[in-house]
Formats: sequence, structure tokens, C-alpha cells
Amino acid sequence: MKLKVFKSLWGMEHLTIEEKFAKIAAAGYAGVESPPPGPDEEEKFRELLARYGLEYSSMAFTNGDHVESFRSQLERAATFSPVLINAHSAKDDMPYEEQLSFYRQAAEIERSLGIPVVHETHRGRAMYTPWTTERLLNDLPELRLCADFSHWCVVCESLLEDQAGRMEKIAARAAYVHARVGYAEGPQVNHPAAPEHADALAAHDAWWRSIARHRRDQGADQLIFVPEFGPPGYLHSLPFTRQPVSDLWEVCLWMKNYLESRWEEWLA
Repeated sequence: MKLKVFKSLWGMEHLTIEEKFAKIAAAGYAGVESPPPGPDEEEKFRELLARYGLEYSSMAFTNGDHVESFRSQLERAATFSPVLINAHSAKDDMPYEEQLSFYRQAAEIERSLGIPVVHETHRGRAMYTPWTTERLLNDLPELRLCADFSHWCVVCESLLEDQAGRMEKIAARAAYVHARVGYAEGPQVNHPAAPEHADALAAHDAWWRSIARHRRDQGADQLIFVPEFGPPGYLHSLPFTRQPVSDLWEVCLWMKNYLESRWEEWLA
């Protein structure tokens, strides 16, 4: 099974679209992750994907009528031939039966388009805790996840030490990973290489290793990781100036190199 590391366009808003793609390709990423571009950048986006040989994973963010929102965003994303679509789907306060109805209809839409869809473990969404996610997975055998466990560290205010059984079951259903390191008080450490965050990095490493092994045993030919560290708001910054305490590009690149260095050992 092959590791592929994609770069999120989040936090690169200060660059032109051409600068983004050139920088990502030069750093050795295999693809990019973002919502579909706006109409003014659509043609250039397609051209740059082809020019640099980059793959594309798209994103959807459901709201309002969640089923119709999901349907329209996936139909739009499908026009860019993504390798998969990562959805921030449903809401944490939706009654459980509504969540089930949404995901069942989402599976039908996914089948009709023929593009794999993963649903992200994200605060504010249906899968905002390990236990709500476990319940949905038990009732929906087709459901596959984008694992972003940094969110659960915040919601559970821990490194999920008491959730080991659930985490193993959930890892078996993950098919895409947002490799951001969270900690008990926040969704993003200031730098994953810092020694004060060693325990947080080790916890995420164990979860990612479990996902990789499950995907290998399920016969997957590849697994995509996205070092999805975000800009200030997620990235810690100094008061008054909002000066970031770490360089976002360097943090993401450090994580890319870390994942590549760990891959063979995870699968050994």
C-alpha cells in the first residue's frame, strides 16, 4: 500500500493560485485538497492540476437542507474528477434519526456519482465525539471516515486514553486522514516537533498507524494523509499582533516528512 500526502490550500490565501500549485509540487506533495474553486479560477485550477501532475481531493460543507446541500456540492465537485470527496456533514444537534436519514441518502448520492466520499470527524458535526461516531458506524456499514481526531481531543479534553476500544473500531472505518496534532485544550499544537507536545504526537501516531494497518489489511492500494494545520485562529499567535508563533508551511512540511519517515515502520 502506498502513502500519498496531499497539501491543503487552507492557509495559502496570500499566494496566487499559480504560486500555490508550484510550491506544492516543488515540495513533493502528491495532490491538493480544497473546496472546488470559484468560477473565475475554475479553468486555471484544472490546467494547474494537469500541468503539475497533482491529484485532487475535494471538500463539501453541508448546511440548511443538508441532503440537498450535500447533493449540489458533490455534483459540483465531481466535475473536477477528484480522487475522493471529504464532507463536513450533518450537525451535532440533529436528532439521531435525522442523522441516519441524512447518511443513508448521502450513500445513495455517493453511489450515483461513483466517487468515494468520506465524512470528517469534526466539531459541530454529527461525528463530533468517538461515541456518536461509533453509534453511526454500527448502524451504517457503508460509512467511511476522514479521521481528524484532533477535534476529539478538544471535545473530550484529553488524549482519549479512555476511548481505546472505540478508537480501534473507528480506525477500521477511516479511509482518509487529516494529520493535524491536537491536544487536550486545543485542535492544533503550535509545532508537532516541539518536545512539550511529544505525548500528543505519540497518541496521534498510534491512531494513524492503526488506520494504515487496517487499510492495508482491507486491500487498499493507497492511503492519503493531509497535514491540515491551519493559519492563525488555529495556529497560535502573539497577542495584539496576531503574529504566528510557527511558520505554517514549515509545520505542514515537517509533518509530511514525519509521515513518510514512519510509513514503513507502521506497516512492518
